[in-house]
Amino acid sequence: MSNRQLTLEQKIGQMVMCGFQTPAVNTEIRTLLEKYEVGGIIYFRRNVANPEQVCRLSSELQSISRKQTDIPLFICIDQEGGMVARIDWDEITLIPGNMAIGATRSAEHAYDAAKICGEELLRMGINMNFAPSVDVNNNAKNPVIGVRSYGERPDVVAELGAAQIRGLQDANVAATAKHFPGHGDTAVDSHHGLAAVPHSEDRLMSIELAPFIRAIKEGVDCIMTAHVMFPAFEPDDIPATLSRKVLTQLLRQRLGFDGVIVTDCLEMHAISKEFGIAEGAVRAVEAGADLVLISHTFTEQVAAIEALIDAVRTGRISESQIDESVHRLLALKEKRQMEQLADVTPEFASSFGTPEAKAVVERICADSITLVKDDKQCLPIDREEATLVIWPEVRQRTEVDEPITQTFTAATALQPHVKQVMELRISTYPDAEEVRDTLAKAAEYRQIIVLTYNAVSMLHQGQVDIVEGLLRDTDKRVIVASTRNPYDLNQFPQAPAYLCCYENRPATMSALANVLLGRQEANGKLPVTISPAYPFGHRA
Repeated sequence: MSNRQLTLEQKIGQMVMCGFQTPAVNTEIRTLLEKYEVGGIIYFRRNVANPEQVCRLSSELQSISRKQTDIPLFICIDQEGGMVARIDWDEITLIPGNMAIGATRSAEHAYDAAKICGEELLRMGINMNFAPSVDVNNNAKNPVIGVRSYGERPDVVAELGAAQIRGLQDANVAATAKHFPGHGDTAVDSHHGLAAVPHSEDRLMSIELAPFIRAIKEGVDCIMTAHVMFPAFEPDDIPATLSRKVLTQLLRQRLGFDGVIVTDCLEMHAISKEFGIAEGAVRAVEAGADLVLISHTFTEQVAAIEALIDAVRTGRISESQIDESVHRLLALKEKRQMEQLADVTPEFASSFGTPEAKAVVERICADSITLVKDDKQCLPIDREEATLVIWPEVRQRTEVDEPITQTFTAATALQPHVKQVMELRISTYPDAEEVRDTLAKAAEYRQIIVLTYNAVSMLHQGQVDIVEGLLRDTDKRVIVASTRNPYDLNQFPQAPAYLCCYENRPATMSALANVLLGRQEANGKLPVTISPAYPFGHRA
């Protein structure tokens, strides 16, 4: 069906991507598909339970949509890898995140991980991935990007991002480079407020924009906007998502991108609190966005659709502009053959998490572990010594993290090889009482491995207090390993031994254990600068 055959309401429907709240089709998503004919669906953790369920859900959503139109749905997810993954079941191959791949410096690793991810997503009927993040993380206080970036060097980010785009799209899944023009040098999380990147145009072109320029040359299908202000390109106090100067003049005309421009979620506070979601949707389309993302709230989704229809009918937005966007959306759906339905075949279950795919992930993780310092030769650990492993458990949701109870941890990986291993689980936000209890329990151990987990720009003070309390006893052998952002060392620089893992997933914890045991070298190189003493590229 060409866009000339569509009504205005159908055209606007194609330009909206919505989320819903349940693992099965509910009344709200059915209404959005049947009445408003939305063109895209986004999955979150709330929608997914196992591969078979996701596959059947995808097929059902496509079937409902097909009763209204012959245009297939975008079915999308944020499956970046590592700590930002809506799907993290044991059945699938959970690929490492960007910063872990950045520590390997390997475009081959980047491609292989993305290809595996894309192939498994497509088997579940997911035909678009909001990945990779090609933000250059050159701000240690960034609260939302961090390990979602390959690192602080634009050339490394550009090369690895291009490789992951190739991997996803070779699997016939639409890749999305995000967050344009770059969210890496911000100190505000756009989920909660409006950030600005105040640099000059020359600086932005050479650093923030360089990975996007490479992604465009690579033929990336989609680019996602950032709810961030860039005064060098847009002098008014509006974020890139709502700026015609950024989306049309810069991205379309100057950089020559002819693919799909999708917004980040308009329910994020940088848009919803500053402009309103419905008005934000109209402004984003006015600016040049093809696809607006509204992830959570049915009433807001309907209001945005109706506001867009009204904007065209009143002449605020020309229907010719709508036609151009719909043409791009339909062209992408045809290019990626999105009309094909996923099916639970007899071989379905065995096609996920294959030994070959898991072996690729193990190689990447082995190459990512980074030894930053070992001043007292704490490595390898003494296998005969009773060993305490302190494990911060992610129990609270952030905008990019999900609560996770892991059965396989660093202690699990060490137990077969060390005479006695005790695991002590703590929260990522320990209060004073938990700090005291942890230090009291640690008093009887001489060899301690303490993992840190930093979901925001600074490690929580309770975790810092635990590390500092352990280090006060100079007779102890204390090894610290960060399992997210590598900058934790700056809060306890006196730590004698420090490693960076970039994530706490099972394959990475196995790789960490192998390094601690002396079974393999720590091959990773810092993808960011921790401090002048530990710059980009450092390894002990």
